[in-house]
Amino acid sequence: MTDLAGLLAQQAPEDVGKSGPLGLLLTVVLLIAVAFLVRSMTTHLKRIPPTFDPPEPGADVPDTPAELFEPQPGQQVLDELRRAPLAIEPPRRDDRPQDPSAG
Repeated sequence: MTDLAGLLAQQAPEDVGKSGPLGLLLTVVLLIAVAFLVRSMTTHLKRIPPTFDPPEPGADVPDTPAELFEPQPGQQVLDELRRAPLAIEPPRRDDRPQDPSAG
């Protein structure tokens, strides 16, 4: 077993386990990229609002007094729909006759 370890030690080249300048360059480039990403992330996180609740709606104030009395577009249709009977009928009972003449 010791003979095998001795043979492997003799065959190993001199620069095994040593890093070259290309490895250092790659490490430096990756560190610079990480620094830019962290900087970008912090600027984006600063732009996030403190709360995501929807803003409370304010009162819709007209620009002129004439707008107080002018009908808004679609207001007539809304008024007619509010006065119209409901389009959905309640369920019919089965004990009533369906045909009024059959009664």
